[in-house]
Amino acid sequence: MDTLTNNILDCALVFEGGGYRAAYTAGIARVLLEQQMYFDFVCGLSAGASHTVDYVSRDLHRTRWAFMGHKPTGVQIGGIPSLVRGMGYFNADYLYAGCVEDGYLPFDWDTFQANPTRIRIQAFERDSGRTLTFGKEDMPDVITTINLVRASSTLPGMMKPLPMDGRVLLDGGLGHGAGIPLHMAEEAGYHKFFFVATRPKGYRKMPPSKRDRMLYGVIARDHPYLRHALLTRWERYNDELGRMERLAREGRCLVVYPDEMPVQNSTLDTARLEAAYDMGHAQGMRDLPQWREFLFGAPDAGPHPDPADIRERIRRADGNDDYIVLEP
Repeated sequence: MDTLTNNILDCALVFEGGGYRAAYTAGIARVLLEQQMYFDFVCGLSAGASHTVDYVSRDLHRTRWAFMGHKPTGVQIGGIPSLVRGMGYFNADYLYAGCVEDGYLPFDWDTFQANPTRIRIQAFERDSGRTLTFGKEDMPDVITTINLVRASSTLPGMMKPLPMDGRVLLDGGLGHGAGIPLHMAEEAGYHKFFFVATRPKGYRKMPPSKRDRMLYGVIARDHPYLRHALLTRWERYNDELGRMERLAREGRCLVVYPDEMPVQNSTLDTARLEAAYDMGHAQGMRDLPQWREFLFGAPDAGPHPDPADIRERIRRADGNDDYIVLEP
């Protein structure tokens, strides 16, 4: 495959995590891909790490369906039965490498490799408290790539950790930035950011309740770095969110907040997840002029792919025309 090209070189695309709230932001990511808005740098953590690699693979199908809760007959992707069987509330063995290996949700490795976009994803090392970041140089093959995404997404107590090189890696939201991964773009030299949020504007985390503290004590038993990260995350997250809002006021960051968030991070109901995706996609189509002005300098600037081409790409990705919304 020939090397691909990008058309957004001075602005980083940043994906917040949020578990299955990413069904909504999948709609945002799909609009960017449908409209052929291609960033030269993309970063994210947790569910945002999935969006990062899927966006760079330019795979319309995977970008949409990774958070829809669909599964082959007989496969348990999560819920209490999965937890009781020791697979975790989310069956990470299947949701990551498993569905790639059996072909249910393949990953377009050739396009991912051909894309010159630089990426960073982040994980938290349980036994040292270190924040680790990974790029394409750490991703020599499909399964390693998907396993690093899994590591970035491994919610303690909810998902079964996958040891990598003798280390236990957990959700990147526990590390630097506490879930707001702007720093990875800044460390790459960027000063302008397109941030895809999974919480509505004005959201702030609350201090952990007594029940939360007890739960953290159980989850992090014998792991003091993890316990500290869990207990302090709310404050670190709010501080970083405030910093991002200051960047937005300065005109350096466009934050795509969801109009509303109809699902939770643990939602597995397919109908609700599909509805969330539709809402995110509709918001993206509505807000395209604002995005174009921020990214290209005018509400009608930037790439304008032929509507027939968009229709055909969506038909190939989804197998039907049910979700086509063309730019006016």
